[in-house]
Amino acid sequence: MNILIAITAVGVLAMLSEILNFRKYLYPLTLLVLLVALALTGMEWSGGVRYFNDMLYMDNFAVVFSGIMVFTTLLWFMMNEGFLIGNPRQADFTAIISFALGGALVMAGFSNLIMLFLGVEILSISMYVLAASNKLEPRSNEAGFKYFLMGAFASGFLLFGIALVYGFTAQFNLSEIAKVVAENKGQLPPIFYGGVLMIMVGLAFKVAAAPFHFWAPDVYEGAPTPFTAFMSTVVKTAAFAAFLRLFSVCFSEVSSWWSPALAALAALTLLAGSIMALRQTSVKRLLAWSGVANAGYMLMAIVAMNEYSNSALAMYAAAYSIASIGVFTLVSNMTNAGNEQISSLHGFSSNNRFPALVITVLLFSIAGIPPLAGFFGKYSIFAGVLQSGYGWLAVIAVLSSIVSVFYYLKVIVAMYQPAGREAVQLQFSPGQSLVLGLVLVLIVLLGIAPSLLIELL
Repeated sequence: MNILIAITAVGVLAMLSEILNFRKYLYPLTLLVLLVALALTGMEWSGGVRYFNDMLYMDNFAVVFSGIMVFTTLLWFMMNEGFLIGNPRQADFTAIISFALGGALVMAGFSNLIMLFLGVEILSISMYVLAASNKLEPRSNEAGFKYFLMGAFASGFLLFGIALVYGFTAQFNLSEIAKVVAENKGQLPPIFYGGVLMIMVGLAFKVAAAPFHFWAPDVYEGAPTPFTAFMSTVVKTAAFAAFLRLFSVCFSEVSSWWSPALAALAALTLLAGSIMALRQTSVKRLLAWSGVANAGYMLMAIVAMNEYSNSALAMYAAAYSIASIGVFTLVSNMTNAGNEQISSLHGFSSNNRFPALVITVLLFSIAGIPPLAGFFGKYSIFAGVLQSGYGWLAVIAVLSSIVSVFYYLKVIVAMYQPAGREAVQLQFSPGQSLVLGLVLVLIVLLGIAPSLLIELL
C-alpha cells in the first residue's frame, strides 16, 4: 500500500511542480521517491497484507512483480534524463508515467476483478496519451489512435468477460470465485466458460498475443521512443502478472479446458513474432515484433500452470525488461539522430566500444544465449511446459529461439561493420552510460546466480 501511495504522490507533485515553481527539482525528486518505493517494496516481503476490504493483496507474488516494475521505471527515468530535463512537458510526462506505474502495481496485486479493471484502465489511458504525445508527428497521432481503438476494444472484451463470470459466481473476489469454481467443477454453465474465454481474449489484446497483436508494431514504431521503451517493459510485465494471477487463482481448476487454447495462442504468437522480425530493417520495428515473440514465451508460463509458473514468469519478465531498457538506450539515440534503420549502425562500435559490447550482451540475453539471465528465464518456462505435457509447444519455442538469434545478429553485425554512408554518430549521456553499466551487471549476475530471483517465488 505504501508503494502505491509513494508512486501516486510523485504524480501529484509533478502536476503541482509548475504551479509551485519547483520543476527543476522534479527529476531528482522522482528518482529519490522511486528508490524509496523500491525499499518499501522489500519491506512488504512475506507480509501478505490485504487492503481496501480485500480488493488489493500484497503477497510475495505482488511484491516481486512490483519490485521488477518499480526498478524498471527507475532505469527508465535514468535512461531518459536528456529527454525529460528541459522539456517543457517534463511535469506532464512524469505525472502520467507515475500514474501508469500506479495502475501497473494494482494489476500485480489485485484480489478483486473490479480492481483488475481499474488497474488496466489507469495504465491503458496513460499510455494512450503518451503514445500520441508528439502532436506534430503523424506517426505518433496514428499510434495513439490505433492504441486507443484496440485498447478500448480489448477492455470491452475484458469487462464483458468479468460480467459473465460474475453472472454465474455472484462474486468479484478472486478467492471466492475460486471456491465457486471448485465446488461446481463438473457443472459449470456455458456462461462461465464464455466469460473465461472473453477475459482471455481481452488480456491477449493487452499483451499483444497473436492474432490480437496487429496494433503493436505500428504503435511501438509510431509512439515516441521513450514511451515505446516503457510499453515494452513495465506495461508488458504488468499485463502478464495480472494474466497469471487471475488464471492461477480463479481458473486453475478448469485449466484443462482453457490451457490448450492458450497454448495455441502462444505457438501462433511465437511464430508470427519470429517470422516477421526476420523481415525488418528498422531497429524499432524489429524490437516490436521481437516483443510479440517474447509475449509468446511468457504465455507459456501461464499455459504450464504449475509450480514453475510464478518463478519462471518473474525471471523472464525481469531479464527481458532489464535487457530491453538497455537496448532502448541505443534506439532512443538513433531516433534523436533521425535514422532508426539497422544499416545506420555501421561503424557504431568503433566510436562506442562499451555501448556496443553491452548491447551485444543484452541482445544475446533476450535471444536466450547461456549463461545470461534470458537463458535461465527461457529454461524455466520450457521446464514448466514440459512438465505439463506440452512438449510440442516447447519444440516450437526452441525453434523460435533459434530464429531469434538470426534477427538479433542483424543488429550486432551491423554495429561491428565498417561505417557506411548511412552511418550516424551517436552520443550516450552519463545517465545512459550508467544504465548500460547497471543492466550489464544485472544480466550477468542473474545469469550466474538465477536463484537470487527464481527462489523468491
